[in-house]
Amino acid sequence: MTWQAEAPALLLASASPARAALLQAAGLRFVARPARIDEAAVKQACRAEGAEAAETALLLARLKAGRLRDPAALVIGADQILVAGADWFDKPDSPEAARRQLLMLRGREHELVTAVVVCRDGEPVWQHVARPRLLMRRFSDAFLDAYLAAEGERLTESVGAYRLEGPGVQLFDRVEGEHAAVLGLPLLALLGFLRQHGVLMR
Repeated sequence: MTWQAEAPALLLASASPARAALLQAAGLRFVARPARIDEAAVKQACRAEGAEAAETALLLARLKAGRLRDPAALVIGADQILVAGADWFDKPDSPEAARRQLLMLRGREHELVTAVVVCRDGEPVWQHVARPRLLMRRFSDAFLDAYLAAEGERLTESVGAYRLEGPGVQLFDRVEGEHAAVLGLPLLALLGFLRQHGVLMR
């Protein structure tokens, strides 16, 4: 017995292992095909135009999903922007950058603006934004050193320099919102859309 229809096929326009793992754990059949776009340039343009983080995340998710044109498939694109006060954070490009970022977030609350867009043949048919909120605890410098050593290059894989599904959970005092959205994909809303459109069993 299966709960997913044979058609349309599902494509994930992402190279994120966390997003793929979420879909796999939910029992979905899909193919991951990363869509390359210049995210930094898009964010810079959006900020220059005064766009909000949610608008920017939706645009990035839509651009990713729109790059994979397949009339026989639904393409899932997602993006996440970490917002702390007036600051937006990108994935750190090195463990040293991760250290600086975590020190900036220590003791502060931040929001993970997480967008998902579904396109068909390049055109968006559905979108959703989740906004998990997280309070990072005032961890010690010694803990930070141990954490950075344990995670190594994995620090550069997420916008927050942490994996909530791994040792990164020790950085927090409070997490509010869907766990999957923290990891980069508002899964419950996406599953609801797929059920409404006959892709998944009701």
